Amino acid sequence: MLHYLYAPWRSWYIKKKNGETTPPACPFCIAARTDKNQWEQTLLLAKTAHSLVMLNKFPYNAGHLLVLPVRHEATLSSLSLPERTDLFEAASRAMDILKETLGCDGLNLGMNVGKTAGGSIPDHLHLHIVPRFVGDTNFLTTTDHTKTISFDIGTIYRQLAQAFDSF
Repeated sequence: MLHYLYAPWRSWYIKKKNGETTPPACPFCIAARTDKNQWEQTLLLAKTAHSLVMLNKFPYNAGHLLVLPVRHEATLSSLSLPERTDLFEAASRAMDILKETLGCDGLNLGMNVGKTAGGSIPDHLHLHIVPRFVGDTNFLTTTDHTKTISFDIGTIYRQLAQAFDSF
């Protein structure tokens, strides 16, 4: 059986094989430069001195967040100690907000460092925080290896944006 994964951000890698050498603009860097009144367009929820927290545009689950350094770097070791500290402090605060706002039962936390590790935007380090709920695996996931995400990303964004106002 053939399964499809909608991943338009990866089209550049296909085009690259056909001679296109200019990578697309980094969506994380674009979000970092966005004025607060336009954050919803980039799904940005919070910005600290060195980090961003944003909703994942292509989530694994409702409320899937990305926490990333403002500075465009590919590895943790490329960041300064204050940047690394800020990144993990932002992740910690974001996890608390997810638990409180969405009432999730658990959280997955992880990074795909490098293209080979599965990083869809390997040049800009980012940390995934995926809320998990008891019973979020159903027959479709089990029998067809397909995840149903039954929420509106705009609604989730507005709900979380309100919770992140005091970030």
